[in-house]
Amino acid sequence: MAEFKTVGVAGAGTMGAGIAIVAARAGFETVTFDLKVEILDGARKQTAAFFGKSMERGKLTQEDVDAILGRMRGTTSLQDLGVCDVVIEAVFEDLDVKQELLTGLNNLCPAETIFATNTSTLSITEIAGPSGRDDRCVGMHFCLPAQLNRLVEMSPGLNTSDETFEMAWSFCEALGQIPVKTKDSPGFILNHFLIPFNNDVVRMVDAGVAEPSDIDKAIKTALGYPLGPCELLDMVGMDTQRLVSEALHGASHDPRAACPALVKKMIAAARLGRKSGRGFFDYDGPAMFGA
Repeated sequence: MAEFKTVGVAGAGTMGAGIAIVAARAGFETVTFDLKVEILDGARKQTAAFFGKSMERGKLTQEDVDAILGRMRGTTSLQDLGVCDVVIEAVFEDLDVKQELLTGLNNLCPAETIFATNTSTLSITEIAGPSGRDDRCVGMHFCLPAQLNRLVEMSPGLNTSDETFEMAWSFCEALGQIPVKTKDSPGFILNHFLIPFNNDVVRMVDAGVAEPSDIDKAIKTALGYPLGPCELLDMVGMDTQRLVSEALHGASHDPRAACPALVKKMIAAARLGRKSGRGFFDYDGPAMFGA
């Protein structure tokens, strides 16, 4: 992949931190941008803990980890992404925020830089529209946890050039991920099914049908899922679940996609999941999955 040497990741939350791990682990120089220093610091600590576990399990050596971490740096200056050959945005699910970010990057990055959006529910075409290079914008939806889950949903917008999509596809493979092609459609493949399903689970908990641990046990045992839906929701974060639910509901008008009342209550109670140390389950403290 001579075209890509330096990867930018915009957003150092759960998703962005995982994508940065994937890029650096694959050998790319990786620059992660976030507006907040404390978020960058949190991502750095969680990344170090994740690789610490990798060493404990014999998957990586100290030398490997030092090399990976040496390829990673964080910044609060958007201008530092101007050196990147590809920028993957992983900010929260808000169309205006994503459009503003890509428009700003368009003024900083070389004309050949590809912009990829990690959106899980919004239209690639709409995100890319005002960017000034919608022919070089593509959807690359990594799946949680990105550092463990190899699937990436690749979606071209209406104006994405064939060359851009082919380059992004090859880049995805160079990351060690497994791409699948989808249309620019609300929720793509996974979230078309997953968001309404997870919302059904939340409503089941709210109705007192079963405890979160028993729901997860049933799903994992009978259906063979590696994670239960309540465990997954805690990993995603209730704040993110609200955003993706509202985005998918707005696009599809599917009543099952509407954000459940319990999600809003849990957000108000700061029970966001792993990121706050408490969601459906309690955790020792904020941590990255797999760390």
